[in-house]
Amino acid sequence: MSAYSITIQDTNNATILKFVSEQILINGGSYEFNNIDEAKNSPLAQQLFYLPFVKKVFITANFIAIQRYDIVEWNDVQNEVKEQIEAYLQSGKSVVNDTENTKKEAIEVYAEVTPNPAVMKFGTNKALTSTDVEYKNIEEASKSSPLAQELFGFPFVKEVFISQNYVSITKYDIVEWNDIYGELRNFIRAYLQEGKTIIAELPKQKKEEEVKQNITPENLEGTPAKIVDILDEYIRPAVASDGGNIAFKSYDEESKIVSVILQGACSGCPSSTATLKNGIETMLKEMLPNQINEVVAING
Repeated sequence: MSAYSITIQDTNNATILKFVSEQILINGGSYEFNNIDEAKNSPLAQQLFYLPFVKKVFITANFIAIQRYDIVEWNDVQNEVKEQIEAYLQSGKSVVNDTENTKKEAIEVYAEVTPNPAVMKFGTNKALTSTDVEYKNIEEASKSSPLAQELFGFPFVKEVFISQNYVSITKYDIVEWNDIYGELRNFIRAYLQEGKTIIAELPKQKKEEEVKQNITPENLEGTPAKIVDILDEYIRPAVASDGGNIAFKSYDEESKIVSVILQGACSGCPSSTATLKNGIETMLKEMLPNQINEVVAING
């Protein structure tokens, strides 16, 4: 059994702290518990509520957020909580018992065309992941996502991108979407209905890149922080609706060039260059005058 390692992260709310795991904690979805009675299907949350300063517990795929009462400061208790969570996870006990909920859950999957003719978006009413992941081949998928691995079993599937509530699939040119989208939609729906694992572990390469670039909302400041805020508020929702994603990579203060990563339907899309120039670049220049000269994209 792999040892669980928890990282502590601050949030914008001083009473809330995130305890982030490198390994997946639950199979999709998220849970919020306001008291120990609500947490009856989560043994871990119940255990945390025995701590007198715990007010709320929020559990998602790769982190646990805890809100405290004002009777303590996080600096005084955060390491104790971190160790308690690590010990619980290491014991192999269930984080959330959602068997009953899974049986009752009605899964819907719908197919949507995207601006990229090679990519189709399969949206669902089930939360899939809290961290966007992209797989270029079955070797990458086999290391972390059983769902993506099975999708690569279809001979026409070229790439898979999994986001919060949808899967974007890139096909080879050997087939047309009209001939295959129904089969893929039914497969994804059946997979989710059975409650199978979506992502077992976040891709190692992604974690290494994040560490290398050291890019998180908490440690950005100045122009890069403003760029990320604009991307998150105005641009990411639009590209997500088309089955894609855009992520901030870097900002060069001297050249004033912004580098972004395109994923999902945006990656390799024929219209992505126009979108960058006419949409993203224009918006950034207008909202950050004299700070942006150009936006360049890297396909994820």
